[in-house]
Amino acid sequence: MENIWWWAFFLLFVLAMLALDLGVFNRKVHVIKVKEALGWTAFWVGLAMLFCLGVYLFLGQEKALSFLAGYLIEESLSVDNLFVFLLIFNYFGVPARYEHKALFWGIIGALIMRAIFIATGVALIEKFHWIIYVFGAFLIFTAGKLALSGESEVHPDKNVALKLLKRLMPVSHDFEGGRFFVVKNAVRYATPLFAVVLVLETTDVIFAVDSIPAVLAITSDPFIVYTSNVFAILGLRSIFFALSGMMRLFHYLRYGLVAVLGFVGLKMLVSDFYKIPVGLSLAVIALFLAASVAASLLFPHKVEIDIEPREIPAGRKGKGKP
Repeated sequence: MENIWWWAFFLLFVLAMLALDLGVFNRKVHVIKVKEALGWTAFWVGLAMLFCLGVYLFLGQEKALSFLAGYLIEESLSVDNLFVFLLIFNYFGVPARYEHKALFWGIIGALIMRAIFIATGVALIEKFHWIIYVFGAFLIFTAGKLALSGESEVHPDKNVALKLLKRLMPVSHDFEGGRFFVVKNAVRYATPLFAVVLVLETTDVIFAVDSIPAVLAITSDPFIVYTSNVFAILGLRSIFFALSGMMRLFHYLRYGLVAVLGFVGLKMLVSDFYKIPVGLSLAVIALFLAASVAASLLFPHKVEIDIEPREIPAGRKGKGKP
């Protein structure tokens, strides 16, 4: 019964935060400036740390360390995936003032999909213990693939969900004031903004395939896995606007993620022979990420970093690319 109350409290908290976000703080559509984004980033990170403190006080040190490790993994993977979101926005020519709305509704879907993925992953591990070796091998494979891959690429035109949408209804060329659907001449059209949210949702499914097994390597407690994911996702929008012009600054983060994924994959593979303490896992993960960020700052790419909000080039303003 106590566990149910924890779930109820957390879900009510998330709903309240989302309602405040959309209904109060961001009721008016506007371009998110870097200063505002940094403030919101500090707010969401601070909330995550307060929640971690609550977990420590009520559920114990090990649960708190597991939450923190899971949060670090998910947040670092999210930062690496932000470049893909940027490519999606550029592909569709999304005006900067509509980016927050697209990310907001993309996050709503992500929260639902992550819950399904986590419940499935935990159930599989409990029923088929050997699946943990499959997850571990997959994470090591993912680490190798990430190490060998170059720049992130995205091809929304090949997205299956987008192709299905075009079969079901026409897609307009205008953003129509930020609406998802519009009726013209008795015909209902989807707008490019709805297409963007659809692509973001399906892209997040691919991200979840990597991140959920990585957090499950730290703990199989569904509450800790889900809450660490949710806090990382809730802060993702503000981090996007804060770093969208500076993401290339962290060009060595990819190698830190390779090390983290390889480590948690190995942790899964040896779990039946040696239990790596949660505290040690957290220290190793933090060390890898800190080293990759430090290396990025010490040895920067010689490229100009634009930290101002992006605007649509002349001739494309207000237009989409369905």
